[in-house]
Amino acid sequence: STNALMERLHLKYQHKPWSETLKLVRVCMDKPLQRPDSNAPDGPLLSCMEKIQRALHAKSLFSVMNRLESLSKQKGLNAHVSPSGTACYITSSLFYIEVQLEKDGEVMDVKLAHLGEDPVVCDDLVQHLRMKNYDAFGKSLQDLSNLYQIPGNSEMQAKGYFALQALEKDLYSMSLLDRTQDVNRVTEVLHGKVGHLVPRTGATPMNIEFYISPYQVLEAELNPDSQVCGTKAVVAVEGTDMLHKLPLSPLFVDSQAGEDSHPAFLPLTDELSMDLPAAFVLKFHPPIPMSSSSIEEIQRLTGIHNLNTNKKNHLIPGIQITGLKLAPLYELIVQATLQEKCNEDFSTHKSCFFVSLPDCPKHCYFINTGSEKSDLAGALVSKIPFSHPKCVPGVIEILRHQVAYNSLISSCVSEKHINEDDSELLYFEVVPHKNTSFSVFFLHPVKENLACVIIEVITSREVQCHLHLNHQDPSLNSSDDFITRAVKCCMSVPVVMRAIFRNAAKVKAET
Repeated sequence: STNALMERLHLKYQHKPWSETLKLVRVCMDKPLQRPDSNAPDGPLLSCMEKIQRALHAKSLFSVMNRLESLSKQKGLNAHVSPSGTACYITSSLFYIEVQLEKDGEVMDVKLAHLGEDPVVCDDLVQHLRMKNYDAFGKSLQDLSNLYQIPGNSEMQAKGYFALQALEKDLYSMSLLDRTQDVNRVTEVLHGKVGHLVPRTGATPMNIEFYISPYQVLEAELNPDSQVCGTKAVVAVEGTDMLHKLPLSPLFVDSQAGEDSHPAFLPLTDELSMDLPAAFVLKFHPPIPMSSSSIEEIQRLTGIHNLNTNKKNHLIPGIQITGLKLAPLYELIVQATLQEKCNEDFSTHKSCFFVSLPDCPKHCYFINTGSEKSDLAGALVSKIPFSHPKCVPGVIEILRHQVAYNSLISSCVSEKHINEDDSELLYFEVVPHKNTSFSVFFLHPVKENLACVIIEVITSREVQCHLHLNHQDPSLNSSDDFITRAVKCCMSVPVVMRAIFRNAAKVKAET
């Protein structure tokens, strides 16, 4: 019985000191683990140990060391304590972290060294440990390991890291092109060749901020201390099923642009590059809804036709896009916007939304998601693979264009699907056109005929708008130029429609 078994265990260990029991448990647990397997015999024990570690507040030197060792083993890394007992070394074959502690367990310093590099103080890791944020520290360990996640031995993985280093140096050099001393972050985001670039520090990968909306710019101006952030891409290297020729040294020639204002690069010779089972990637979280035409344009630019680098190539019938699931683009934009605004289930299908604006009747927007036709189809893109730094400026421009277009459509989406009051409503229908243009239909404020505004997003910085009325209907006092300037100023369909109706109200009052 259980009682008899517990009694036997108690008799066996009652004369042994507690320190020996602790040592025995640590020896049994001393093996690298990726994740506890609940089906393994020791799976429940490992899960319990992990939960206990999370619940306990590591305050003493001994408990902090235990926590660091436990985290390291969970991430498949090795951990060693120095002879003095005040330093913990977390190591892999390609990098190591040195954690220096006080006698009372307080963190003094955390240094990180990659292969062939001198150790440097890593401020983000220091902050995580001083704040006892072990979840964030564990994620940083995982992010560091992910820098080397390409197939092959440690030598091949080291080559992948050297390729990433070379790419980062080239991107930084390109970010300095056309930069003036007084340039601000917003200008870099919207106009820089590679957006606003933040170099890799410690476990935080390099990221590129490439689009920010007018409302985010306004929020940043009104709240200078706020951390307003636009759309970002993380720069990384990932393993692939195919070999790609990646540069192992920087290729950017100098700070002067080549012909046609394009950056100049050294030729990709065998001395400067190597065939690796890997590719550079720009990663997005959350994924970006992109039109099929934008995806195909990126594929032509990068020369890589599988945007899902972890799966083998397979063609989707009717369109040359691989590794992605196609769906109506507007449906993807609506679902992505709902997830961001109100964390709704991704499978939710809604097309009617109520938008409230100050000093204006409530708007009701019906979004026509279109059909399955290829020119109106799209996919959720979570990463874009490429093999040469020269591709990045062109990819960034395509991304800016797509995100600017998405922001106009998403401005018509709200968390309100049901009209909660009986107030006056203005009805609008948003209808997609080919490429990056769409129409907004509405009833003429004076006559019973339909009116229409066609909005065409030419680039992220250039928009054209045209107002179409029945030739017998009175003017709405809103020129095409006025509507175009309004769209560029706010990138919001409801705000622009409010402006049109306000101008129309003035004409109606004068009449």
